[in-house]
Amino acid sequence: MNEPREAPAMRNAVDFAVVGDNILDIADFAIEKYEFTSGTTLSEESREEIVEQVRDALWEMVKAFRNRRKEWRKKLFDAADQVVRKSAEGS
Repeated sequence: MNEPREAPAMRNAVDFAVVGDNILDIADFAIEKYEFTSGTTLSEESREEIVEQVRDALWEMVKAFRNRRKEWRKKLFDAADQVVRKSAEGS
């Protein structure tokens, strides 16, 4: 009889260190776009505060994405279990 195996380790599809770098790039781009389109220049203090706010908002989106990913991974394993049970019972 086969010994039960552990579920395979799922590789991260997203490198969150890279996402963190990209978040800061996005924040900088958004600030530069605002400054260009509004014709104003933000103070360094305002820029830093806005970067923090953008970073926090985007990390919330990343956290939501991670939760959805966990849910989808569970759905994948559940679907595989159903197929195995159905196929094994039909044999």
